[in-house]
Amino acid sequence: MKTLKRSLLLILTVVVLIVLINYPKLNIIAGYSAKSMNSSVFLAERPIAFTDSTDNNFSPINLGTDTVDKTTKTSTTSVFGLLTRKAFYREGLGSVLIDADFDISLEVRTPKRTNPNNTTPFPFGNAGQKDTLFKSVDYAKLNTSVSNLFTNNTQTRAVVVIHKNQIIAEQYDTGFTKSSRILGWSMTKSIMSTVFGVMQYQGKININDKAPISEWQNDDRKNISINDLLHMNSGLEWNEDYNSISDVTKMLFLEKNMAKQQAKKQFVGKTNETWNYSSGTSNLLSGVIRSKFDTHQKYLDYWYSDFIDKIGMNSMVIETDMSGNYVGSSYAWATPRDWAKFGLLYLNKGNWNGEQLFNKEWMHYITTPTNGSNGTYGGHFWLNAEGQFPDVPKNMFYASGYQGQFVFVFPDQDLVIVRMGLAHININTFLKGVLESIH
Repeated sequence: MKTLKRSLLLILTVVVLIVLINYPKLNIIAGYSAKSMNSSVFLAERPIAFTDSTDNNFSPINLGTDTVDKTTKTSTTSVFGLLTRKAFYREGLGSVLIDADFDISLEVRTPKRTNPNNTTPFPFGNAGQKDTLFKSVDYAKLNTSVSNLFTNNTQTRAVVVIHKNQIIAEQYDTGFTKSSRILGWSMTKSIMSTVFGVMQYQGKININDKAPISEWQNDDRKNISINDLLHMNSGLEWNEDYNSISDVTKMLFLEKNMAKQQAKKQFVGKTNETWNYSSGTSNLLSGVIRSKFDTHQKYLDYWYSDFIDKIGMNSMVIETDMSGNYVGSSYAWATPRDWAKFGLLYLNKGNWNGEQLFNKEWMHYITTPTNGSNGTYGGHFWLNAEGQFPDVPKNMFYASGYQGQFVFVFPDQDLVIVRMGLAHININTFLKGVLESIH
């Protein structure tokens, strides 16, 4: 009997140790699943079962068990009954992962939005486009290149190809349409960067100024500029690993104020010499934007009134953290057509239907390679400056997000390509095929 008790005690001790060691991972798993489910159901308006079988159906996220309360607009995820996380949906602000102290009954400020223009044809409005057939386009070859992305388990959800302001190819997976909001993940970084371009053009900010971060004012970090942050070149420590408990996963799934985590980090390199991709930097920059407005309401409104709604991306919603900061690293949702409008704004060097939103030189700024990136990164945009994709023009640049979200901009070809999905693709092969269809 004593031997049995000792054996059971040993087994119990081992189980407890395993739980304690893996408890932080359970927190991340439950947090991801609850947030994903909440956004999918209430913001993207997808069925619960569909979300469980697609967006949340990969290891280890599929260890979570999700429940949704449509009355309170909350979703809850439990992992083996050991840990539970909850997310909450707020109209206009999207979904937010919350903690036990968060009061869902409190009234919150939401951004004022502009009504969509449903009478002007796409792209300058949301009405049907005036179709034009271009003799320079081989439509059969183009459609084959696009259709190939919907085969062989690429999990592509949407593709939109725009040439000379005209949609020349468009395809959606089952369950998705031109009205479906899709998460851009890190394409949100490029949206956030563009807000700086608009503010710079309006004289509301100078990107060459030192970053106004209070925690840095008594050490050498005070010399880090906004420009350094926009180029991910602060020299500060940051671990961007989505497969472990890292800086980025702790920020997205544990932090109340995501603008603060990068501010706590110390140097591991030299400013303007040590490029390091960092979602923490993007959220720090969202906080910098907030600091330039004297009220929270003005901060919430500005992203939409002076940029997003101005170019008719009316479907876009950028979600906030518990502290009311836009999650500039990761959480912008929009329809594929509206993501395409974002690319068109850059194709037209900041001019939208006759109105200049940012200086023409801003496109040069965001496409100039940052030191240490080997020509792959600029001002919160990805680049092909060193021919990473050998069959694609070197001046192509793009916004990119987790699981293969892309907005590609081709200045010389007057071309924008959007791809959304749940798995990465062979970018070079796909883009080469589309390019070869346009003469």
